[in-house]
Amino acid sequence: MKKLLSGIVVLLVAVIAVVLATSWAPDRPLAELSARWATPPSTFIDIDGMQVHLRDQGPRNELTPIVLIHGTSASLHTWDGWTAVLAEQRRVIRFDLPAFGLTGPAPDGNYSAERYADFTLKLMDALGVEHAVLAGNSLGGHIAMETALQAPSRVSGLVLVDAGGYPFEAQSMPIGFRIARIPAFAPLMNRLLPRSMIVSSVESVYGDPSRITPELIDRYYELTLREGNRAALVERFRQMSARDDARQRAKTIAVPTLIIWGGRDRLIPPHVGEQMHEDIAGSELARFAELGHVPHEEDPAATVAVTAEFMEAHQL
Repeated sequence: MKKLLSGIVVLLVAVIAVVLATSWAPDRPLAELSARWATPPSTFIDIDGMQVHLRDQGPRNELTPIVLIHGTSASLHTWDGWTAVLAEQRRVIRFDLPAFGLTGPAPDGNYSAERYADFTLKLMDALGVEHAVLAGNSLGGHIAMETALQAPSRVSGLVLVDAGGYPFEAQSMPIGFRIARIPAFAPLMNRLLPRSMIVSSVESVYGDPSRITPELIDRYYELTLREGNRAALVERFRQMSARDDARQRAKTIAVPTLIIWGGRDRLIPPHVGEQMHEDIAGSELARFAELGHVPHEEDPAATVAVTAEFMEAHQL
């Protein structure tokens, strides 16, 4: 019996050692990550005590830039495909939100939708942008809508890509998001990050996982390790949720609005996009049956084409 128990203990120790060896991932300093993920045309500007990672591309004489806002655990790089097309004729501004990418955690620890909208307006002010078209995915869509509600004179149009902000019930949620919603796991989460968890999480938001590349996984994995991001993600989920009056508030949006949705989105199901289309007067809905929660990243060519057509049609 003693030999059996001893053998079990040895096995458990071995298993724990393997898990730690393959999953141990402490925070990485900004300087280390910037060498790969902040190459030109990246810059950093100071907003509210944060060094915000930013890319400002295209013609600077553009009167109405398009501002691209990423979703939870993503970064400005998620818009690479759109920027390559839009920046040929438009000024395109994209940045890492507080708590994500190279920008990292907010000093005040406030990750409410209202605070994110205020941050977006301050970034526009810092860049001398009086008004802009706001395009956002998931969390970024929620922020874009909130910004339009807070400062309607600053927003000329909206492009909502599988946007958050409405109450919804996920059919499938990335494992990283599920863990981040359990504060008791935070100490463990801040030290361990199996690469396989990132693979699984990204696969769950793609309609066609075969589109996922090793470099894409590298990006999500490494930027998650930026100092403070994992702890900030826990706070983000704790603080930010849909308002009960979200649909009523959306009905007051009066700017041209394009809604893009992936038919295979299992995080924020397609019927939410249909609700937004119903609520926002005069909005247009573009469905992409084979794409998932991040259609702008999964198929940038198809999704940016409808966006460019929308902006041209409305002279935005």
